Amino acid sequence: MNRYPFYLIRYKDPGELKDKSPLSDRPFSKTDRSFSADARRFVPGEQLETAINTAIAVGEPILITGEPGTGKTQTAYYAAYKLGVEPVIHFQVKSESTAKDLLYHFDTVRYFHDAHLLNIRERDTSCLQLPDKSTYVSPRALWNAFETAQKTNEPQIVLIDEIDKAPRDFPNDLLHELDKMEFTITETQEKISAPRNLRPIVFITSNSERRLPEPFLRRCIYHHIRFDDEIVEKAVAARKEEFENLSDEFLKMATERFLALRNRSLRKKPATGELLVWLRVLALAAGTYPEQLDRDISKLPYLGALLKDHQDMEEISGGTGIY
Repeated sequence: MNRYPFYLIRYKDPGELKDKSPLSDRPFSKTDRSFSADARRFVPGEQLETAINTAIAVGEPILITGEPGTGKTQTAYYAAYKLGVEPVIHFQVKSESTAKDLLYHFDTVRYFHDAHLLNIRERDTSCLQLPDKSTYVSPRALWNAFETAQKTNEPQIVLIDEIDKAPRDFPNDLLHELDKMEFTITETQEKISAPRNLRPIVFITSNSERRLPEPFLRRCIYHHIRFDDEIVEKAVAARKEEFENLSDEFLKMATERFLALRNRSLRKKPATGELLVWLRVLALAAGTYPEQLDRDISKLPYLGALLKDHQDMEEISGGTGIY
């Protein structure tokens, strides 16, 4: 089997890498690591599955919290895969997001531009001409879910990802829409809704960067993904083919070192996502580090794949700056 030459950059003369093929043939390009692909190997655990089934049964949104990297976003894709209603309609919340962004978009700039051109062409300026506003409206996530459900006769999954990043009013502004599964387009007064039996299944994730409003929380089924050693081991086993250069014994040892690292007092503990990336690095770099991982956590190779805080790095390395 051809091995990837892990150390493409060394402290040598620039331009020494004569064969450039590894740059366009890097291992990550050969594997689909999208949320949809990873859904087939996601291990949710019994409690999370129960929460999902509860939300589906009662028709309420499910709010999922937990450490970054524990699989909050992946949960929606797992549910879509298991229910056979892929793809997920994914709405990524941003700091400037408004509730309307989840519903529809009205192209205000194009509308006023066209209105201006229309009235320039009209000689009778006594009567202002305006374009048809409906042609400037385009669906967004929730509306797309309504339309797709009616075409397929299957409820769709909508993911509102990282809702705690949005402005403070964002969650409360969605109370009516998520409760009734209908909204009105302000510019045209058209009402958009979904049949009750085709209500979208709504997943909402939060990193708990700030507390969400109580009225919003009351309308959600809630689940916190607790870090669980057993689920971590199952997640590693489910992706074993990605680490084909590593033996079962090595994978077990690496997982133990990872768990030992998590037990340290850290500002940002690595989660399952970081572990899987670290194992992929170890698999690609096999032969560049000892076959037995040292019990001294500070000597673990490629710590930058696990730790994402400078102070944590300094503490683990003992202030040597070597990691």
